[in-house]
Amino acid sequence: MKTRFYIIRHGESLGNMTKTFLGHTDLDLSPLGYKQAELTADRLRDVSFDFIYSSDLIRAYNTALPHAKMRKLEVITSKELREINVGRWEGKTVDEIIALDEELFYNGWRRNFGTCTPPDGESVIKGGERLYREIKRIGDKCPGKTVLIATHAAVLRSFWAMTIGMERDRIAEELHFAGNASYSIIDYIDGELEPIIYSECDHLGDIATFVDEKIKK
Repeated sequence: MKTRFYIIRHGESLGNMTKTFLGHTDLDLSPLGYKQAELTADRLRDVSFDFIYSSDLIRAYNTALPHAKMRKLEVITSKELREINVGRWEGKTVDEIIALDEELFYNGWRRNFGTCTPPDGESVIKGGERLYREIKRIGDKCPGKTVLIATHAAVLRSFWAMTIGMERDRIAEELHFAGNASYSIIDYIDGELEPIIYSECDHLGDIATFVDEKIKK
């Protein structure tokens, strides 16, 4: 029996707007992020969601909320859908992180994202595995249903690489971060996840925003 997931990255957050790493830091969407969230809800208005799950962080929850209001459903929160904990990078701007950890930021986060662990934080690998386990758990709980998941960029990028069998050292060059308020589709069938589409955001037009940190040779 097939469970279909629509996995949405949160809209632009106040952290995205100021180039600040949030991780578990709980800041809301920016005004643009709210608009993006509404546009994504409108784009998916004809999808019959049975359940709506979200990270318990407010930027993800408020991205899921327009979908829930449209269908009179509750948003079920889960800490397992959170972004990775970025340790001492929490709440710091990119410039501040570079001043603290320039080599790790460039040679780890940017060029070797798939195996990076922020100082005192959670590894990208563990974050992706956490999201993978939680989505499979929800799939087992909701067989034959259509489920919306609202989550975050780094865990989603790591999770998606796992589902398509991408080697970790290829992620930085070949798999971009999902755009803000983009949606990805994946099916869960007989205990296996089958990816359909990643980071669809054409519906956002000229207000689409990205964290495009791919490194080109």
